[in-house]
Amino acid sequence: MTTMTRAAAAVTLRGITRVYGRGSTAVRAVDDVTLTFPRGSWTAVMGPSGSGKSTLLHCAAGLEQVDAGQVLIGDTDLTAAGDAALTALRRTRIGFVFQSFNLIGSLTAEQNVALPLRLAGRRPARADVRATLARVGLADRARHRPREMSGGQQQRVAIARAMVTRPDVLFADEPTGALDSAAARTVLDLLREMADSGQSIVMVTHDPGAAARADAVVFLRDGRVVDRLAGADAHQVADRLAAWERS
Repeated sequence: MTTMTRAAAAVTLRGITRVYGRGSTAVRAVDDVTLTFPRGSWTAVMGPSGSGKSTLLHCAAGLEQVDAGQVLIGDTDLTAAGDAALTALRRTRIGFVFQSFNLIGSLTAEQNVALPLRLAGRRPARADVRATLARVGLADRARHRPREMSGGQQQRVAIARAMVTRPDVLFADEPTGALDSAAARTVLDLLREMADSGQSIVMVTHDPGAAARADAVVFLRDGRVVDRLAGADAHQVADRLAAWERS
């Protein structure tokens, strides 16, 4: 793997390990992983079930603490940050998108999008919130609540909510997992557009078609990085994943 300068990295993982349990029942979900996610690129993370994909993502995003190693967002060391600093970082420099959308049902789309700004103590400008919704193609849904929108529209609201703080990096955990194929394509098109405009994206997925939309695919097995592909199509990604699942 090519060594990159820190300035070129959106996220840097240096020998990170995450262990669940103790003694004979301990499980190394992530095992001594060193990995760089380049700035302004889209990286997909794949692997067999139980390979540590989501744990890796959560550690990289500061949602879980590592037991060893170092996590950096740009030049900021998450492993040296206290709870208050981590909370501030997650509200300003990191965006999250999950399979389950996690929208608040009683709030409209624009209120859901504005929520991270309010939690960060900022007064949301309606024009900024509306512009972010327009960016994901939902300018006409600003006053709709989640129950009044399709799954694909709800996921695009979730992406707008993640993007409104202009994060350094967007972490996505199975963002198309709950969507039909047409809605998934729309969401992937949006992520591709963001990556092409310079947004750094790290996405966990089980779908080779989704992974092939990224600039590179990293494969995990048993908590370790075992392979990497760049510029591969869906068939190449699927074949490589199948090979690791069989081995």
